[in-house]
Amino acid sequence: MPGYTEAKSAAPEMALALDIFSMPPSYDGLAIHRIPLSTDIIPVMPMKTLTPSKSKLNTIEAKRIMTVLDEAIQKVGLVTLMSYVESHPDALEGVFPEDLMRAIREHLDIGQVFLEGASNLQEKQKLLEEKKADAEEAWCRDRLMSIELYKANLWPLAHQFRDSTKAILRLLSSQSQIITLLQARAPGRSRGAQRLLEALIELRGYLFEKLLTSPMEVREKNQFIQDINRRNERNQEVIDALQAELAEVLKNKEAEVEKENFVIQELKNHLHQVFKFSEISLLRTKQEAEKQQKVDYRASQARLAKIQQEILTLRSQYHNLVMENREVEQALRKEEYEDLESIHKEEKLQLEELKERHAVLVEEFSQIRAESEINSKKRVEAEREMVRMVRAATLIQAVWKGYLVRSMLRSKKKKRGKGKGKGKEEKGKEKKGKGKGKGKKK
Repeated sequence: MPGYTEAKSAAPEMALALDIFSMPPSYDGLAIHRIPLSTDIIPVMPMKTLTPSKSKLNTIEAKRIMTVLDEAIQKVGLVTLMSYVESHPDALEGVFPEDLMRAIREHLDIGQVFLEGASNLQEKQKLLEEKKADAEEAWCRDRLMSIELYKANLWPLAHQFRDSTKAILRLLSSQSQIITLLQARAPGRSRGAQRLLEALIELRGYLFEKLLTSPMEVREKNQFIQDINRRNERNQEVIDALQAELAEVLKNKEAEVEKENFVIQELKNHLHQVFKFSEISLLRTKQEAEKQQKVDYRASQARLAKIQQEILTLRSQYHNLVMENREVEQALRKEEYEDLESIHKEEKLQLEELKERHAVLVEEFSQIRAESEINSKKRVEAEREMVRMVRAATLIQAVWKGYLVRSMLRSKKKKRGKGKGKGKEEKGKEKKGKGKGKGKKK
């Protein structure tokens, strides 16, 4: 087919165009590390240590400043632990002295009143903010005046709260064991209080380092910072020059990229033409294939009609064979049914005889079982009677044996008494016989 041949000849050109279009660009991104740059950056010298030369405070003023700051940190730590005392006032009853507990209760009462007043003030301010846009100017002015008066009334409470806090701190600082007990009982501080305490400790370190630094070291540090700034300025100038050079290189690279993009666009146009030509070839091939398909369809329809005619002939033959076989099968089944019916009647008679025998056997079995139950009961009673007789005989034998043993013991005792008397008489007779024998010898 000519269309198929043209499409086949166009396939290599299409593959070549696809290979060209899928080629990666001729540059690997913006390879800045390959650009030759003239660098005049000043090398950074190793930084000198800026730690103070001294490790202890020498002046009295510095020591006093650190002492005041340490006392303030300690007091802040105690004040931040007071939240446990506020939330568990009953847990410390009997543990702290009475004057301290009294001061704590007064402090809690003042704090409660102060917190309620502050909450009311916040609500008033919030209400004023909400209605400020729609309310009249006179109303807003009156509300502001009332808020200012409320603030003025809160100042005495704030002073009382501050004074009560100072009083509690004085009582705590006079007894170190109470401080230790409070630190042991309190589970910890709130997050804000912990951050405040850490910030104060950080401030202490910064102030301690500041007090250790001498004026000469301050001047050296400032000179060092100025040197660093000058180096940074010079380095920034070099960086600006490098950035300008980099921009020029990028501009040239963009021009190259535009050229390559133009080549790619040309290749895309060529590929489009190849695709268009291949579509025409494919369309021709498709039309010829459809024609061939129609011819094949007509031939297949003719073959299908012939096969259907053969199927009808075979079906009629199959139907005839089935009818013949069905008649033969019915005749055979009829004979088999008669034979089975006669066998069934014979087996039914045998079943009736077996049922009668079974009834007789059941009756005999029930009689035998009743007799066996009676015999078993009699046997059990006889065994029980035998057990009772054996026990009685055993008891009688035991009693008789005991009687015999006692009688034998008694007879032995009597024999022992008679034997002693006879022995004495025999000894006397023997002595007399010995005396007579001596006289005869003489």
